[in-house]
Amino acid sequence: MAKLGKRTRAAREAFAGKSNLTVEEAVALVKANANTKFDETVEIAMNLGVDTRHADQMVRGVVGLPNGTGKTMRVAVFARGPKAEEAQAAGADIVGAEDLMETIQGGTIEFDRCIATPDMMPVVGRLGKILGPRNLMPNPKVGTVTMDVKAAVEAAKGGEVQFKAEKGGVVHAGVGKASFDEAKLVENVRAFISAVSKAKPSGAKGTYMKKIALSSTMGPGVTVDVEGAVSE
Repeated sequence: MAKLGKRTRAAREAFAGKSNLTVEEAVALVKANANTKFDETVEIAMNLGVDTRHADQMVRGVVGLPNGTGKTMRVAVFARGPKAEEAQAAGADIVGAEDLMETIQGGTIEFDRCIATPDMMPVVGRLGKILGPRNLMPNPKVGTVTMDVKAAVEAAKGGEVQFKAEKGGVVHAGVGKASFDEAKLVENVRAFISAVSKAKPSGAKGTYMKKIALSSTMGPGVTVDVEGAVSE
């Protein structure tokens, strides 16, 4: 078995025996042990009591984190004419139509969020098998198929986070950087948990939120007291 490094051993010791912490305690622990040479992302993972194979149990939504993500979001927009100009003026990184479709089909995907005007969906629809598995397909339910291109681009650039339950009912997202103040990370975590809570689908039965855990990119995870996190 590989020998653990000094940093890894220290982190494991710090996390040992700790579970079901308050959001504040969990954030403090994760932040204190995110000490690599780069600014680690603080990540949240939530295990939900849903079966995503059923349409009425799909959990999907979007939340604007009050303190942003700390990540530079690259935004692509499918639009033509005045709406393409609006997207560029709002700060979109890539704007196009059929030319953008061909670029993506060629294997080049240099963006983290994809937005489209409704009239462009016949073009974007051809990319379903490429963008879908990457959770990049524009969707009106999360505001990425819209005529208000300016607002969508600004929201994406300003710290908006999309979430979607994966196989097994797991929702995962980055909620800030380890360099953030603890209070700001706590705000972001609570905003994310609240958004997922409100997105509870009609078909969900029994316990909806089963487990919540926080971690940093390179650090161990710690569980958060679900009842306390949801009620506060």
